[in-house]
Amino acid sequence: MANLQITGILEKMTGKDKDYRYMATSDLLNELNKETFKADADLEIKLSNIVLQQLDDVAGDVSGLAVKCLAPLVKKVSEARVVEMTNKLCDKLLNGKDQHRDIASIALKTIVCEVTTQSLAQSILVSLPPQLIKGITSPGMSTEIKCECLDILCDVLHKFGNLMATDHELLLNALLSQLNSNQASVRKKTVSCIASLASSLSDDLLAKATIEVVRNLRSKGVKPEMTRTNIQMIGALSRAVGYRFGPHLGDTVPVLINYCTSASENDEELREYSLQALESFLLRCPMDISSYCDEILHLTLEYLSYDPNFTDNMEEDTDEESHEEEEDDESANEYTDDEDVSWKVRRAAAKCLAALIVSRPELLSKLYEEACPKLIDRFKEREENVKMDVFNTFIELLRQTGNVTKGQIDMNESSPRWLLKQEVPKVVKSINRQLREKSIKTKVGAFSVLKELVVVLPDCLAEHIGSLIPGIEKALNDKSSTSNLKIEALIFTRLVLASHSPSVFHPHIKALSSPVLSAVGERYYKVTAEALRVCGELVRIVRPNIQAFAVIAASPLRIDLSCVLAHVIAELTAFLRKANRALRQATLGTLNSLIVAYGDQIGSSAYEVIIVELSTLISDSDLHMTALALELCCTLMADRRSSPNVGLAVRNKVLSQALTLIKSSLLQGQALLALQNFFAALVYSANTSFDALLDCLLASAKPSPQSGGVAKQALYSIAQCVAVLCLAAGDQKCSSTVKMLTEILKDDSSANSVIVRQSVDKAEFQDSSVEKILKLLFNHCESEEEGVRNVVAECLGKIALIEPAKLVPALKVRTTSPAAFTRATVVIAVKYSIVERPEKIDEIIYPEISSFLLLIKDHDRHVRRAAVLALSTFAHNKPNLIKGLLPELLPLLYDQTVVKKELIRTVDLGPFKHIVDDGLELRKAAFECVDTLLDSCLDQVNPSSFIVPYLKSGLDDHYDVKMPCHLILSKLADKCPSAVLAVLDSLVDPLQKTINFKPKQDAVKQEVDRNEDMIRSALRAIGALNHIRLYVYWVKRCIISPVGTRRGTKPTFVVESPNQLDKDSYYVTAQGGLVGRDDDGFRSYPILDQFF
Repeated sequence: MANLQITGILEKMTGKDKDYRYMATSDLLNELNKETFKADADLEIKLSNIVLQQLDDVAGDVSGLAVKCLAPLVKKVSEARVVEMTNKLCDKLLNGKDQHRDIASIALKTIVCEVTTQSLAQSILVSLPPQLIKGITSPGMSTEIKCECLDILCDVLHKFGNLMATDHELLLNALLSQLNSNQASVRKKTVSCIASLASSLSDDLLAKATIEVVRNLRSKGVKPEMTRTNIQMIGALSRAVGYRFGPHLGDTVPVLINYCTSASENDEELREYSLQALESFLLRCPMDISSYCDEILHLTLEYLSYDPNFTDNMEEDTDEESHEEEEDDESANEYTDDEDVSWKVRRAAAKCLAALIVSRPELLSKLYEEACPKLIDRFKEREENVKMDVFNTFIELLRQTGNVTKGQIDMNESSPRWLLKQEVPKVVKSINRQLREKSIKTKVGAFSVLKELVVVLPDCLAEHIGSLIPGIEKALNDKSSTSNLKIEALIFTRLVLASHSPSVFHPHIKALSSPVLSAVGERYYKVTAEALRVCGELVRIVRPNIQAFAVIAASPLRIDLSCVLAHVIAELTAFLRKANRALRQATLGTLNSLIVAYGDQIGSSAYEVIIVELSTLISDSDLHMTALALELCCTLMADRRSSPNVGLAVRNKVLSQALTLIKSSLLQGQALLALQNFFAALVYSANTSFDALLDCLLASAKPSPQSGGVAKQALYSIAQCVAVLCLAAGDQKCSSTVKMLTEILKDDSSANSVIVRQSVDKAEFQDSSVEKILKLLFNHCESEEEGVRNVVAECLGKIALIEPAKLVPALKVRTTSPAAFTRATVVIAVKYSIVERPEKIDEIIYPEISSFLLLIKDHDRHVRRAAVLALSTFAHNKPNLIKGLLPELLPLLYDQTVVKKELIRTVDLGPFKHIVDDGLELRKAAFECVDTLLDSCLDQVNPSSFIVPYLKSGLDDHYDVKMPCHLILSKLADKCPSAVLAVLDSLVDPLQKTINFKPKQDAVKQEVDRNEDMIRSALRAIGALNHIRLYVYWVKRCIISPVGTRRGTKPTFVVESPNQLDKDSYYVTAQGGLVGRDDDGFRSYPILDQFF
């Protein structure tokens, strides 16, 4: 039935009425796009013939639809039909009528684009390239035919270059001959074609192409246009092959520099192409070009101001805006010449300088001395597009400064930050001039420079705010201002407000607030949003400064505030009821300072009011506020000058809130520390006994009928507070509490066990107490419950910190216990005894570390995992203790990352079977340990021996193992790029498999979410690979194409822009696509296109 319908459509396509032909062709396109469409051999022939016939239709809309039909048709018919259509189209292109040439070319490109299988590609490549070469090299062919053939061949090489290895030399010779063509269009397309071919050429053929081009450049008497073409060819080769061009720089760079300096005055294009090629070398071959960097720097600075047709005699800037406006009016009559293309040279110089800045961070100080003044001077560039490039180059200099000096505090006279600070006045003066220009684009660029300057060098504009305010006002108030300009101005304003002292802006508040408030009413929501953010910063600056009283209270001058103190306290107490969170935080800090300094002048009634307000602030919904409120309570109770009733008021109003807070699973950090101090302070205050507080705390650990059991984190918090309470109450109370807790431990209640475990962290014991506790703990080492063993191990670790001389030998003895759980427990105990701060256990355990860590080769997996976890803790907290053991430990650790079949078992669940991998947690722990070692002991790790086979197998392992492996790969790409690049081709397959994996259609949401997390993790690892500056550069947006490289050459990574990769642009080029090995040699993996 379907075939009958198609037959009817085909009949209508041959009708005389063009409307009928158009509708019939449209119907055919719809049929071909259906997934269910299938054609027999006869119908295939009819379809291919009629579609080719329609390409020649006199009606352009009909022939256009016929081209669209080719795309689905290629996928629906046999390879033989596709090859036949390709040959017919080639014949039409080379021998057909002129009016049919363009449509034949478009049709051929469509077919090439739609070929997806290797077998079809190889069938087409048998006949297509020879015919295209014939069209390119035959002397009788017109320029138009040559250009069309070059265009198509470029697409073919771009996509299938790796499949044409046997023809590479023939193709290269044919294309090199066209570089000498008299037609500029032919030469231009030949350059693109050779660049597409170069990415898959062997090193020998690449050298041959480079030598030929350099020979042409060195030949005397060559026409200028030929020279320009050969220079373009050099740049295109560099962009196509990346680092592989490095060995040829010795031949090419001196030639290009010579052409730059010796070219005639009117040959700006030659200089432009030379500078573009040098830019490519800097970005793609940073190591090989090191010896030429000084020459290139001087060259770019010379041509940054290259303007032979214009002499700048402009006067120095003045601060009078009226004078500047007169200059603006005069600027309309400045010299202009449509034939003047010297701006291209200046633009190329600016981009080349930007490449130098990006690729040579070690030259930063020199760049500030030589390039920075020149760049600032060129802010006055008369060509707007070039001015934007100058701005961008200066921004790159600022960003590189931020990257290189990140984390540095001290600035000496050779520091890039110090050198930048010296240039700030010149930058501001020049930028102010640009802000008074009429061009919106110029103003946006100027604010971008200021924005980056504030980010890199905060507080650098304190002395220049007054001169910048008019520019901000004008950008926000001027009716001609665009939304982009207003947004840039507002972003800069917000950054400068946030990074400078409020006092800097006090004289300018009125001038700033008016235009910002006007911007809040803008119709465009992005302007409004940014204006509101600026308003937030303005509020911080103009708000009555509560903290001023805190500064006065902390002053050693002891300023008398008695006349206003009562009123200030009353106002501050009222502020605690306000909704503004920042206001309440500032109020709590100020009250704390005032009570410490002037507590004897504050009445008890005021204290009671403060305590009532504090009780409302103690909640797990805002732990930071809670911490500040508890600290103020401690200050009130600690002040001996305060009324004895303060302690009673705190107990009645605040204690109940504190006991509620302690049950929260969110309690941690500063809030938990403040709560501990609160209980310690409360035990000293009047009317509050130790026993009553201890009973309250222990009661909090018991489950209630209303809320059920207590969270583990809450038990941890309660235990910490019990320990602090005991220590605050004195030795006698501490000893009695330990005895009581020891008795509780015999009940083996999990909640009470946690309390005991955390309490011993801070306690000090008598010898008899230690022996009793140890006996109890060691009896539980062989418990079947992992949770119990972990609690026991943590208790042993905490006690080891207090009594290392007793515990370390006792733990060592048990490393040879016949019970595997005992061996595992003592190793975990050692893990808990290793903390970041120096402890007396360090020198005691150092000689015995190997006894514990060498259990990594134990026959029991639980013991091995415990040893891996302990090694990870040592590496994180005390790496110096284990560095001497790593040569012996690392091979054993790597062995734990391998999938062991003996640990995989099948569980029969009746209707189906479930595979359980008991070694999964061990492998995950091992990879996480390696990740830690890369941070602390990188000098002891040999990345090359780890990446293959261990990391490679981890990248192809279970979800839980892949995640740490992606992190490790990212870290290695940053710290050991050469080791990663050496084996990069072997890592592609597992990464591709991860990204291409799709869950089953009936997968639950959890599985889908987990798979998406895995894909994001893999993409982050690939993004880290793009940071390897020697061979990979950030991409802004590139086109994917499955071009590979020939067997025996390294994978090539090339991109078109060094700009930072944005989140929407994980596109890896073919010239820079990830490349891996298969049976036929190297091939590319366009692994990211399906996600974007």
